[in-house]
Amino acid sequence: MVYKESMNIMEKLEILADAAKYDVACTSSGTDRKGDSSGIGNSITAGICHSFSGDGRCISLLKVLYTNECVFDCKYCVNRASNDVVRASFTPEEISRLTIEFYRRNYIEGLFLSSGVKDSPDATMEELIRSAEILRNQYHFQGYIHLKAIPGASPELICRAGYLADRMSVNLELPTAEGLKKLAPHKSRRTILRPMKQIQTVCEENKRELTVYRHAPEFVPAGQSTQMIIGAVGESDFQIVSTAEALYRKFSLKRVFYSAFVSVNEDKDLPVLPQGPPLLREHRLYQADWLLRFYGFRSEELLSEEHPNFNLFLDPKCDWAISHLQYFPVEINKADYRTLLRVPGIGEKSARRIIGARRYHSLDFSELKKIGVVLKRAVYFITCNGRQMYPMKLEEDYIVRNILEPGKMPFSSSEITYRQLSLFDDDKMIMDRNEVLSSGL
Repeated sequence: MVYKESMNIMEKLEILADAAKYDVACTSSGTDRKGDSSGIGNSITAGICHSFSGDGRCISLLKVLYTNECVFDCKYCVNRASNDVVRASFTPEEISRLTIEFYRRNYIEGLFLSSGVKDSPDATMEELIRSAEILRNQYHFQGYIHLKAIPGASPELICRAGYLADRMSVNLELPTAEGLKKLAPHKSRRTILRPMKQIQTVCEENKRELTVYRHAPEFVPAGQSTQMIIGAVGESDFQIVSTAEALYRKFSLKRVFYSAFVSVNEDKDLPVLPQGPPLLREHRLYQADWLLRFYGFRSEELLSEEHPNFNLFLDPKCDWAISHLQYFPVEINKADYRTLLRVPGIGEKSARRIIGARRYHSLDFSELKKIGVVLKRAVYFITCNGRQMYPMKLEEDYIVRNILEPGKMPFSSSEITYRQLSLFDDDKMIMDRNEVLSSGL
């Protein structure tokens, strides 16, 4: 470990904010607590994040580690005990003052506070709780706070933290217990799942308490989340999705976050990634996660032992549909809501609009486009009044080829395609035009 003497608070912030960038489990949607005249700030259901959205909205969150000192030696972690990195630690007074000053300057809307394990899990958890207590009680901060629950900390400390935070999270780290034992031998699945179960149990008890005592303090009102590292131990997508589904079912998690493995250490047990982090795989897992939470899919429907990984070239919903062509085509004017949700290109909002609109008249393809259906994907799997939009074949190779080939349009089974205009190929263009005309199209 490398220690720097007499470090000021901004130097600490630079080190500890950079060290926190690998933790992605930090969204805040789900809590709505208005401030009152006794304090400063509030927490709203509009999500708070530590970045800028695609449309330019500033959704800011101070995301930082309390300390990057750690007694654990996880092989994938940049802050592991055996690494020679500059170490820094805040005090509860420093992190709370930093948060409130940033808030007053409109830099941030809330705090995401994680930490390495300094000295012991209980000692570290005590420091995090003290930081939150100063914010809540001394500065009367009523904004959003997300605290990490340190695996191995006592249940009493987890309970205290839950009444101060809006959201808590316990990182699962790796999808399989075998992978955790291999890359993080100082941690165990039991010490990670125990605080998850405790948070869930107390949350349920608190909800019942609030129905009787309206002004009772809330326990983790925004629920809990977790994070898994993807691609570090050779796990399959089926293992990851099955683990996520079990976490949602058993612990009532709000979100499972997936973090593509980033190689920051050299170790014989870590994979070599010449192509870089598996970001596209991470994206497909987020899409599959959405299907689990909102579209009624089960993990065994999306993947299996025989088909353990997603097709990276197709989104999981489209991949499932192509593998289950016996359920298609779906008649738009007759299918129920659950069936519509399984059609590629139809989301929750467009499915509800279809159900509402067809009460008054039969829908056609032009109306589906106005409703918001992505016909580029949906057109292969649906009919309107028993008719396809174009004459097409309900065959796997045909659909995949048309979806993946840029510029290809399924106008007919003759598979006429658009082609790039060329100024040096006039004769060929004339021949192609004559062929089209002779075909009667």
